[in-house]
Amino acid sequence: MTLEAMQNAIAQGQDESDWERVRQQVQAGADPEPDEDSPDATELMRAALQQRRGRPPSLNPKTQIAIRLDRDVVEAFRSGGPGWQTRMNAALREWLATHPQ
Repeated sequence: MTLEAMQNAIAQGQDESDWERVRQQVQAGADPEPDEDSPDATELMRAALQQRRGRPPSLNPKTQIAIRLDRDVVEAFRSGGPGWQTRMNAALREWLATHPQ
């Protein structure tokens, strides 16, 4: 059955899926029955659904701080467009490299 045929069947109320039973099973926390054609499919689907979304964890996580800087300094970095905080971080890192602690 094509996607269009399935959509038409659903629109005409000819969907044979028992969605109420599915909702009840989900609410009850029931595990899906293993797929006899592909017994590991259930585990693969669970693993895929549990994958985190968004950015992957950073190897060098940033620390959020509050800092007061002169307005002209901030405006100079912001005038460069997006990425100004990254450029400011790079400038501070460069200063640290030339001024050992």
